[in-house]
This record gives sequence, structure tokens and C-alpha cells, in this order.
Amino acid sequence: MTQQLCIRAATPDDIAAITGIYAHAVRHGTASFEIDPPDRDEMLRRHRTLASAGFPYLVAERTGVLAGYAYAGPYRMRPAYRWTLEDSVYVAEAAQRSGVGRALLGRLIADSEALGFRQMIAVIGDSAQMPSIALHRAAGFRMVGTLEAVGFKFERWLDTVLMQRPLGSGADNSP
Repeated sequence: MTQQLCIRAATPDDIAAITGIYAHAVRHGTASFEIDPPDRDEMLRRHRTLASAGFPYLVAERTGVLAGYAYAGPYRMRPAYRWTLEDSVYVAEAAQRSGVGRALLGRLIADSEALGFRQMIAVIGDSAQMPSIALHRAAGFRMVGTLEAVGFKFERWLDTVLMQRPLGSGADNSP
């Protein structure tokens, strides 16, 4: 029997678990181009920065255990980009390929649309990240480009894949 997944807004109490999930992704994967995992204080600062600015920052819990997290933040800081977000989704190793990422991304899209944002950009580290590319494609993102060999991690060059999805009415009218 599958345990119920609860998706809710992240709180400072979740930061220790979020830090652990992200540290594993940094140390063992190419989704993030960070080399050294940030500590709990830095992750708390990042959470507070996004949450205090009104951006969605979510966690997924199953039987009281944090299974993943997702957030959306500014794609770029210049004012003309203010209606465009960049998403991030990280799933605990034990919960991967169980629907957690799909549920988090779906809720992140819905919350972002409710806040009036118009575009979401996925900046996916490593063109070999097929599960992340498939997740975003299933959520309505389309491939818009690949930046080749822009990162160097684990003694190899990595691409960045860019995918995009309109939110709400997208670019059909003014915000």
C-alpha cells in the first residue's frame, strides 16, 4: 500500500532535511553545479530569501519523512524578467522514481500560476539527466536549448539543458 504524500509550504524546521537531500545531490549528482554542499545556515538563508519575497517553496512528506522539496525563484534579477521563474526540484534518494518529483512540480506550477507568474524555466544540469528532462516534459515544458560544456564537475564537462513552460495565459496578454 502506497503511503499518502503531503505537499506543503516548507518551514525553517524542514531545513535540516532539505540540507541533507541537497548535500547528497551535490556530492553524487550533476543536477546542481555546486561542488561543495552548503551548510544548514546557508540553506536556511536561501529559504528565507525566497519565502520572504513570496516565492513558492514546498516540501513533500510521506509518513513524517521529508521525501523531497521544490521551489521557484527569479529566473534573472533584472526587472523585465519579474514574471519569469526558474524551478528547482530535489527528491531524496530513497524516494526517487515514486512520483514525488511529479507531485512537487505540479503543485509548484499551480502555486506559481496562482501568484500571477507567466513563464517557468527549467535549468537542468547535465544533458544526461533524462529523468529530470522527462519529468519536465511530462509537466508541459518544451526543450528550448542546450548550453554545451558550460560546467565542469566530477572531472568531466557538463551541459545545461533549458526547458520552458508558460504559466497561466503565458505571453498571450500583459501581466
